[in-house]
Amino acid sequence: MPLSGGTRLGPYEIVALVGAGGMGEVYRARDTKLGRAVAVKVLPEVFALDSERVARFEREAKVLASLNHPHIAVLHGMEEADGRHFLIMELVEGETLAERLRRGALPVEQTLALAIQIADALEAAHEKGVVHRDLKPANIKITPDEQVKVLDFGLAKLAQASGLGPQAPVGAGLQAGPTAATHSPTLSLMATQAGVILGTAAYMSPEQAKGAPADYRGDVFAFGCVLYEMLTGRRAFAGDSAPEILASVLAREPDASALPPNVTPRLWEFLRRCLDKNPKRRWQAVGDLRLELEAIAVAPYTQSVAAAVLTRAEPLRRRLVLFSAPALVLGAVIAGTGVWLSTRSPAPRVTRLAITTSAAAAPTMNGINRDLAILTVPGSST
Repeated sequence: MPLSGGTRLGPYEIVALVGAGGMGEVYRARDTKLGRAVAVKVLPEVFALDSERVARFEREAKVLASLNHPHIAVLHGMEEADGRHFLIMELVEGETLAERLRRGALPVEQTLALAIQIADALEAAHEKGVVHRDLKPANIKITPDEQVKVLDFGLAKLAQASGLGPQAPVGAGLQAGPTAATHSPTLSLMATQAGVILGTAAYMSPEQAKGAPADYRGDVFAFGCVLYEMLTGRRAFAGDSAPEILASVLAREPDASALPPNVTPRLWEFLRRCLDKNPKRRWQAVGDLRLELEAIAVAPYTQSVAAAVLTRAEPLRRRLVLFSAPALVLGAVIAGTGVWLSTRSPAPRVTRLAITTSAAAAPTMNGINRDLAILTVPGSST
């Protein structure tokens, strides 16, 4: 039974239930010693005597203690009071990605910005040898200032040198129905001859669905599922029950046509590589995945960056043309006039000479004395 408001666990006073799942119940609480709000994750009382559950709870604490990253919720401590085991963690305000996705797909730019932060958190965990194994929208918190916090490392494991760690103990039984299969906080699913299936059906890698050991590339597959859902508002692998969803994970491909129009084909290729059924063909390191995602975020649409710059510069270009046209016309007129003047034939120059002669010798024209006019043209001989 969930704890009621006002219940005390040592110095922590329970305020309200935040969420519950197979790995524990999470409460908003007040630290009466330090006067701050915290999140308290309590191992359900029914599991307090289960050594395997307690060991898993302690392992989560050790995993969180090994991680120090701005996009991973901080662990403050692990305590026990009145026979209850609980973790004291950073209280992250805001809504989960699952809550936000209930309103539909996110804008492409916002999706990529959040996805880069999620990848950054996964990269930090992998560098510490930690595989999350239950990455999904319900385990991703978005703060009011759009900062990501990855939560719930209850199924996480420390990878060995081979990249594969020991499988966690068997958890709760498989729940039927689409709500239980895709929305439950954390599912630890059915034991089979192939092994133990751990995780949440809609975000499991094929190797997890088969009960095989999962390594870092399982987180890459889950990341692809989350990114696809952010872009489309629908799950990459759907079904009416957990077995149907697992069958979809194993045999079907996500619908590429559901992606927003005009996104770069590079984004679909990125997703396809995250969601490849064969882990050897997926992204092998989250660091490389993050770098590719950052490059896509620079130009997420089919329009190239250069075309986008030209489009933004078009109004300025038009203004420049508008103001410079009169000056260009005037300049052309002046230049044309200069050329015309420099090439036209020079005007003839008339030189008049007065020659005094006697009346008898004076030239006459029709009996009228005339001055002798000599016409000279520059460049000609006279």
